[in-house]
Amino acid sequence: MKTLDDLLAEGVSGRRVFVRADLNVPFDKSNPGVISDDGRARAVLPTLIALRDAGAKVIVASHLGRPKGAPDPKFTLAPVATRLGELLGSTVVFADDTVGPAATEAVAA
Repeated sequence: MKTLDDLLAEGVSGRRVFVRADLNVPFDKSNPGVISDDGRARAVLPTLIALRDAGAKVIVASHLGRPKGAPDPKFTLAPVATRLGELLGSTVVFADDTVGPAATEAVAA
């Protein structure tokens, strides 16, 4: 497996880099959709910033909770994408699915 330093040494400008991150952040129990601790989002920032600054198109994947069977809106990562955008100072496009047109469009954006 390549490390971040390996990728940066090879050059990532113009390349898509897939990052699997632990963004399973806790939400405020009294205010659903509001992140109560963004520490996990902050922890991945140095990696995302290094890749972005080196010219990579960064694709981040994660999961939230353990939904049973079908997708459950209470497990959406949309608030995490918004918070990452705030922390990065740039827009983070959120895909509603991991495959198909929504995912393809998000990566293209």
